[in-house]
Amino acid sequence: MWALRRTSIRLTLRNQALNRASCVKLIPNTFAEEEYEDAVPHHGRFLSTGHAFHRINQKFTVSSRQLSSQADSSSKKEDDDEDIDDNDGVEIEDHLTEPDSDGGDDDDGGKIHDELDLSDTESDPAEEEKTSRRAKSRSELFKAILSAPGLSVDSALNKWVEKGKELTRQDITLALINLRKRKMYGRALQVLDWLESNKKLEFTEKEYASKLDLIAKMRGLQKAEQYLTHVPDSFKGELLYRTLLANYASLNNLGKTEATFNKMRELGFPISPFACNQLLILYKKIDKKKIADVLLMMEKENVKPSPFTYKILIDVKGLSNDMEGMSQIVETMKAEGVELDHQTQAALARHYASAGLTEKTEAILKEIEGENLKENMWVCPTLLRLYAILGRADDVERIWKVCESKPRVEDCLAAVEAWGRLKKIEEAEAVFEMMSNKWKLTAKNYSVLLKIYVRHKMLIKGKDLIKKMGDSGCVIGPLTWDAVVSLYVQAGEVEKADAVLQKALQQGKMKPMFNTYMTIMEQYARRGDVHNAEKIFYRLRQANYASRITPFHALAQAYKNAKLPAYGIRERMKADNIFPNKALAHQLAQLDPFKKTPVSDLLD
Repeated sequence: MWALRRTSIRLTLRNQALNRASCVKLIPNTFAEEEYEDAVPHHGRFLSTGHAFHRINQKFTVSSRQLSSQADSSSKKEDDDEDIDDNDGVEIEDHLTEPDSDGGDDDDGGKIHDELDLSDTESDPAEEEKTSRRAKSRSELFKAILSAPGLSVDSALNKWVEKGKELTRQDITLALINLRKRKMYGRALQVLDWLESNKKLEFTEKEYASKLDLIAKMRGLQKAEQYLTHVPDSFKGELLYRTLLANYASLNNLGKTEATFNKMRELGFPISPFACNQLLILYKKIDKKKIADVLLMMEKENVKPSPFTYKILIDVKGLSNDMEGMSQIVETMKAEGVELDHQTQAALARHYASAGLTEKTEAILKEIEGENLKENMWVCPTLLRLYAILGRADDVERIWKVCESKPRVEDCLAAVEAWGRLKKIEEAEAVFEMMSNKWKLTAKNYSVLLKIYVRHKMLIKGKDLIKKMGDSGCVIGPLTWDAVVSLYVQAGEVEKADAVLQKALQQGKMKPMFNTYMTIMEQYARRGDVHNAEKIFYRLRQANYASRITPFHALAQAYKNAKLPAYGIRERMKADNIFPNKALAHQLAQLDPFKKTPVSDLLD
């Protein structure tokens, strides 16, 4: 643990911070990200120096037994995951559709992503592989659930019982594993609802935790919190609170995540690597200054970092363009005897490629590929995406030819992404056409090609693809709406994009993504169209996307471009418990109709 702390902190943490850490006090703060960037030397490292810590407005002191922060999710900095909120996950449009493939290639056991899988669960690799092998074989119960219409899981289970078939815990577990693997959370939740209401399974903490997780994903965290109150006290153990913690962290809810962590400590649960990793995942997104505090707490409490911990830290360093720090974490992993799996290697390669370190990237890619790619086919998606990042069309073609004889859905999707990145649209379309002829595709599959059309401003092709989606029976949901809105905006047809959003709202089944609203609002802001910018702002509040700072930025920009005074924006922010960061404070100062100037002072 000391080696990890030395690697992750020594480069940037000086005497004041270390003295502060001697009693393991985590001192969160609410000053703006822009101010943080000004406070630290611009050498790409993610933790502040002692000088920067000295500049922090230290309003909050946290003991070694507690995390706290005045700032909650309402005052967080926007990031790429902002569009996920309660039951807004983009997977919702696929919850009640067919799996992503014909079933032959959907196991995750050998699949490696070229991005860090900072998900809400983690497990021992050996146990994960064992579970994956079990999940490969579809049980009869799972087939019965899968064949039922989306909202008729109850009837399928009733028929199962009427036929006198047995419902064993093993069959139920296997069915739920398969449903979760396909992200068919709606069906999985229906199964657990039916089992609980019909008393067909004696729930343990594991079942309660699973249902809590599914409720959070499908119905939102407020409903999950309500469900927690109905769980018998004897089953309210660490697993249940870990599940709640992970869901809060996945939605970037700083206040709730920290409060749940505090609650777990008050209840006497030991600090686990899993719980610490959830904090690291959250702070990686919205407050990197706190990462040092978590690592120091882990050392103080003798919490050994898991391989997942190292993955998070590697990603943090990579995203901060700190290649030296990232390499040192890798050395620490090796010194601690932690092997680099292909997922971690892929993350390293991606960050090296982004930093322009081609030789290092190629060395990792050769290591991933191995001597015989045909015996190691499951790494093909990783290789396709990474070679595309390097701009190596020849290598993408070479890897694809290996896959082409017996492709999996994941191979095809990666090839479509790779050709799209290389601006070879025809090749991407050819692979996608082969996919659509071979498998029944979901909306999420279509979105891969749709994103390419959006990126290259191909409005007509995008509209044709969406029509094909509808004709094939795909559920049109948040991902598709977002793509259509982007296509119209890029074509300069903001009003049509607005109309698409309005139609999506009228359907009422699913909630548009946060980014979809912002794409339109930012266009109105550029025009100085205050009326329509305020209209989108109101819709954001109706969709429960309030308490975010980005819409206020756009709103202030609309008033500025319209050359109108922005009365009351500060008061509106205060009502939402949002504090302006440096950039927004500057915007608001320019819009203040009562601001003093040298001329106004003379006239006064």
